[in-house]
Amino acid sequence: QLQASGGGLVQAGGSLRLSCAASGSIRDINAMAWFRQAPGKQRELVASMPNSEITTYADSVKGRFAISRDNSKKTVYLQMNSLKPEDTAVYYCNARILRSSSYIYVGYWGQGTLVTVSS
Repeated sequence: QLQASGGGLVQAGGSLRLSCAASGSIRDINAMAWFRQAPGKQRELVASMPNSEITTYADSVKGRFAISRDNSKKTVYLQMNSLKPEDTAVYYCNARILRSSSYIYVGYWGQGTLVTVSS
């Protein structure tokens, strides 16, 4: 399972740090990512780490958000700075996990954490 945390209410220009930890018997995690879904909109990719070396970002968050991961803690982070009201959404983490009892990677979703940015 994936457990996300760190959402909340913040004023425009503020910062938040989201965390998402994987639990259970895990052999390996490859890709980890953050998505978001605003009211009435489709879920969109915000940032991803296909591996520990590569990061990708949506154009709307480049220069403001930073994704990172701690493989020893099986955790992915999203540092969000200079937040804007349009960043308001439920943020979901996603990871492709190889369980100890399996031979294939399976994608898992976290439960979502709400980020609200007031103007």
